[in-house]
Amino acid sequence: MGLFSWKSRSKQSTAAPAAGKDAKSETVAHFAAFVESHSGCEAFIEPPTRVTQTTMVMVADTGEWTRRRVPDEATARKLAKQFGVPAFDVNLSGYPSRMREWNEKHRNG
Repeated sequence: MGLFSWKSRSKQSTAAPAAGKDAKSETVAHFAAFVESHSGCEAFIEPPTRVTQTTMVMVADTGEWTRRRVPDEATARKLAKQFGVPAFDVNLSGYPSRMREWNEKHRNG
């Protein structure tokens, strides 16, 4: 089973797997670039809701952050391990205060 083992939704569409593979590699590349260019990163896993799937927020020690969708919590934890960053369940830990502080400093208007 691969890092992003998405369950096949339908055999009718042949375009969907290519788009899925592109999205998967873009997500991994995005997080990799963020971790490489920011120090002190930590991953915060957000559970799925009625309107969104599982997401992972990567937060640097400066509070700067980025969010991407991931298939599930297990995949998010594998990614965090791959990048060598600790992973937290946001429902248990909450978001770090440095993230809120960064948002306040960079708020538009």
